[in-house]
Amino acid sequence: MAVATRRQPKTKQYMFAWEGQDRYGKRVKGEMSAGGEAQVQATLRRQGIRVARVKRQRTSTGRKITEKDIAMFTRQMATMMKSGVPLLQSFDIVAKGHSNPAVTRLLLDIKSDVETGMSLTAAFRKRPLYFDNLFCNLVQAGEQAGILEGLLDRLATYKEKILSVKSKIKSAMFYPTAVIVAAFVITAVIMIFVIPAFKDLFSSFGADLPGPTLMVMAISEFFVEYWWLIFGGIFGGVFGFIEAKKRSRAMQIAMDRWILKAPVFGDIIRKATIARWTRTLSTMFAAGVPLVEALDSVGGAAGNQVYTDATKKIQAEVSTGTSLTVAMQNADVFPNMVLQMTAIGEESGALDSMLSKVADYFEEEVDNAVEALSSLMEPIIMVVLGTLIGGIVVAMYLPIFKMGQAVG
Repeated sequence: MAVATRRQPKTKQYMFAWEGQDRYGKRVKGEMSAGGEAQVQATLRRQGIRVARVKRQRTSTGRKITEKDIAMFTRQMATMMKSGVPLLQSFDIVAKGHSNPAVTRLLLDIKSDVETGMSLTAAFRKRPLYFDNLFCNLVQAGEQAGILEGLLDRLATYKEKILSVKSKIKSAMFYPTAVIVAAFVITAVIMIFVIPAFKDLFSSFGADLPGPTLMVMAISEFFVEYWWLIFGGIFGGVFGFIEAKKRSRAMQIAMDRWILKAPVFGDIIRKATIARWTRTLSTMFAAGVPLVEALDSVGGAAGNQVYTDATKKIQAEVSTGTSLTVAMQNADVFPNMVLQMTAIGEESGALDSMLSKVADYFEEEVDNAVEALSSLMEPIIMVVLGTLIGGIVVAMYLPIFKMGQAVG
């Protein structure tokens, strides 16, 4: 009879500083993440180090590890290794020089794994939260071909460009969103606190109020009576929408389709997605990763479910012998220029170079579109805010003007 095995609880890791002598009698020291002092000593003994002192360190938790942290680490590692610094020493220098303790612990953990004989790729694959398949596949290609520093440099460039595009998209959407939120809050404050004071003043007039004033006062009464419902409904709706998008694949597909068709912003999102798609495929293909295998990482890096699904179809067709250009054309999500450049790349044997040029073009298009959108949004937002706030002010002062004319 089979006996169920109980899963062992994960050992809590701590940071230890150690000192000792290597097999040549040279004094060495460093840091290591482990479950206890005994584990540190056992690991160091396997490396031929005679331990003199081990001390547990107190480290702050640190902020969350971001994509920017990983991109910076990749760039620093590439620079160090190109300068001739050994891999383990590069990890030590980058880890101790980082301002985020969480990144320091992560890099020292990876260094510890590599010191015990694990390949760098395997050490990265143990941490999928920070290193995706694309990252690991490129590092593996670099290790196998003996050009790790070159692949890290290419990977760092790729991550920097992707982060730049994402940053531009966020900046394009942040400004109008922030202004809309600020306008709603200001309007709510006016409706809940300012308009009721005018209402008490107008009740002593004993005269009929203008239509705009009555409308604003009715809206104010609704805000005062149901403010909890309005704010609760908005925050609850936003939270529910975000959770539904996370959990429901159908919701994700519907939203991603709508985003691509949205006026103004849809065109920017589409260009940014194509730039990410072509940049990822170019980087993978240039590293020597087979096309069918590279498309696995490309779909996940697209950032849009429509293009992720299209990539799966492209991968299935390419795996059966269809050319990449024909498969992309059948997917019906790429503009004609991308298809033509891909066809030229396939015919000339320079697919990675052509895809890189496509990515450069669309990244520049995103830059121009964001700059134009920012210039266009400022006057539009000023007009909308002016009309909204100015309309409320005029509506509340109309009875006072009317009374002044009657007195005159």
